[in-house]
Amino acid sequence: MTAESRSLLGTPESVPETGVFSLSELDGKHLDALVRRSCDFFAARGDHDRPLRDTIAGILFTKTSTRTRTAFTTAALRLGAQVISYGPHDLQLETGESLEDTGRVFGRMLDLLVARTAGPVEQLRTLSRYGGIPVVNAMGQEEHPTQGVCDLATINLHFGAVEGVKVLYVGEGNNSAVALAHGLAHYPGTELTLLTPPGYGVPEHELAAARSRAGANGSVLRQTHSLDEAPDAVDVVYTTRWQTTGTSKPDADWRELFRPYYIDEAFMGRRPGAVLMHDLPAHRGDEISAGVLEGERTLAWTQAEMKLTSAMAVLESLATARRDSA
Repeated sequence: MTAESRSLLGTPESVPETGVFSLSELDGKHLDALVRRSCDFFAARGDHDRPLRDTIAGILFTKTSTRTRTAFTTAALRLGAQVISYGPHDLQLETGESLEDTGRVFGRMLDLLVARTAGPVEQLRTLSRYGGIPVVNAMGQEEHPTQGVCDLATINLHFGAVEGVKVLYVGEGNNSAVALAHGLAHYPGTELTLLTPPGYGVPEHELAAARSRAGANGSVLRQTHSLDEAPDAVDVVYTTRWQTTGTSKPDADWRELFRPYYIDEAFMGRRPGAVLMHDLPAHRGDEISAGVLEGERTLAWTQAEMKLTSAMAVLESLATARRDSA
């Protein structure tokens, strides 16, 4: 971005943040385009014209990551960008510099930023607004939207469509569950049951927003804490590790509360038509058995690979929007 173009932006407070912060904010057509493009890239990763050439992408991860960090770094490189990576202690934020000033500096040196902070999404909006650059939420406190794109793409790849799919999510109502709820709500005829331990469900305000969209699309979203209320006729059983990155449980005996939500062969046996999804990393013996995770019905490793292709779809979309606005 040139100094001249930057001067036309106005004050930081008047500049709208751009990027991907929550699937609840995306238009349904845009989200579906990302999902389908992810599947295209899964089939042919070279199917692009290096849309990020002459682009500098910042990759900021202040929390641990294997899949998401590798996916976005690889995606940026494959699409032609040069990459600058930042770890948890690399920035002057560690010495008290403000997010606003950090955003101003990023905006004068970078073309886009992918960030995982495990803090509130407002931090990423601030970086985008003060930097005047698109920011991708690579997992925040409230939501993991790019995981949601990956999950929908995995479903689309396996079933040929997202519409009408029935998903049983089992485990903590964490940021991946929030993204899944917002994502599936965009598609007609879907059913999502969130089976979560008492006190560890998806927050009510997130549920309300997703239910509103789901209802408008003829879809169903429900949350229960009772295993007896969990449906058997589902297409997907989705679980996640019990200890979410960057969080801690308020009660010392939380594992006993989570124990009934263990996914084993008996659990899957009651749902013979379902495939298994897991956003990884997996803790065998906690949320899932090794036999299920590595069994014939698992999509977990395809899902992991689609972290890359969904990252490519997201970055390509930002590059296209940047080119169109130039």
